[in-house]
Amino acid sequence: MIKDFVAIDLETTGLSPYDNKIIELGAVRYRDGKPVDQYNTLINPGVHIPERITEITGIDDDMVSKAPYIDDELDRIMEFIGNDVILGHNVIFDYTFIAGALAGHSIEYSAEAIDTLKFAKKVLSANESKNLEHLCEMFDIVTIHHRAYEDAMSAANVYFRLCELSGEETIVEQYHFKKQKAAGITPKQVNYLKSLIERHNIKPDYIIENLTKSQASREIDRILSEYGIMRRQL
Repeated sequence: MIKDFVAIDLETTGLSPYDNKIIELGAVRYRDGKPVDQYNTLINPGVHIPERITEITGIDDDMVSKAPYIDDELDRIMEFIGNDVILGHNVIFDYTFIAGALAGHSIEYSAEAIDTLKFAKKVLSANESKNLEHLCEMFDIVTIHHRAYEDAMSAANVYFRLCELSGEETIVEQYHFKKQKAAGITPKQVNYLKSLIERHNIKPDYIIENLTKSQASREIDRILSEYGIMRRQL
């Protein structure tokens, strides 16, 4: 089991690192399985925070009005993360936003990462919900959901419990961000995502047709992991 890492979580205005902004970042440094340092800040996105996001996170425009912009925080963020393995629940989402912000300054950021969502899918039964809130309830982890620092801590605690439960070897992935024009969402993805949203009465904070193919795939996976429905072939 890997015991030295930085657990991270972001709150954002939406799903796309190209079109949406970070509004909060939380990180916790672990050494030998113990939290030893933390980093937590609101971020001024420079745009209006959608009401849907405020409903989920409790973060509104007034709260971030005097917060630093992401460009002013990048040095501090990367100084805190350093060369550590990063850990999070669907951590590719958090990594992509950070790497995208760095790419805007022509800085490349590659990382080794542990994804607790993928770990949960490997360890738990197919019918078990894999969203972070459910996993915290299952493992009796008390936390505040949809705030960055708390979710980063929760992901780390879920990771430790999954390690205890499974005895599985930790899978460390290699991430490398390439800034390029992404392929658009496919017609099959549009239809399937619309059917999932309608079936579960979900109110998305995005326009389906504006998603990229990879964003749509991640959103479909997120809905399926939360509601436990078998995936159709796309």
